[in-house]
Amino acid sequence: MNIMTIGIIGAGKIGTAVARILARAGIKATIANSRGPETLSELSAELSPFISAGTIAEAASADIVFVAVPWTKLPGALSGLPAWNGRVVVDTNNSIEAPAFKPADLGGRTSSEIFADLVPGAQVVKAFNHLFASLLEADPASEGGKRVLSYSGDDVDAKAEIAGLIEKLGFFGIDLGALAVGAKLAQFPGGPLPALNLVKFG
Repeated sequence: MNIMTIGIIGAGKIGTAVARILARAGIKATIANSRGPETLSELSAELSPFISAGTIAEAASADIVFVAVPWTKLPGALSGLPAWNGRVVVDTNNSIEAPAFKPADLGGRTSSEIFADLVPGAQVVKAFNHLFASLLEADPASEGGKRVLSYSGDDVDAKAEIAGLIEKLGFFGIDLGALAVGAKLAQFPGGPLPALNLVKFG
């Protein structure tokens, strides 16, 4: 697989976990948050030379963009960005926020359908959202097999890019199908897969 440029929007627990597993695999990425790159100097120093801090616009210009932002802050974080033009955007978000953990009212839609409206023209893949950050950044082979990461999306090529990345990161990927199907299985709350530490043996 040819590694394309990667950006991460959001530097909370999941965004940081994604940065750490990318760095562990020797993959470069730009990470950004709403407070500016100077607030990420400690993280970028820890993960140097693979992870560098940048602006949200810089992270959003990558070929593959991970979005890991608190649910209510997504519209603000994703507004005013350049056109996505078919680039791959990984939806790692769940429609719930700490500390109350009160589910958002999605009006009968999946969270990824709502997310896709915020990134018009992007190829959305739902992935990296169903494990706790501590499990996501742990050794994916720590139980003697390969920790499972599921993914779903409507574009075959976009899913192939993320499947290849999942494999390169040491995980075992499972394709859950189209976004409307897979996102419903993987979203929290409501889906059966979140927080399950599934491991593929053999």
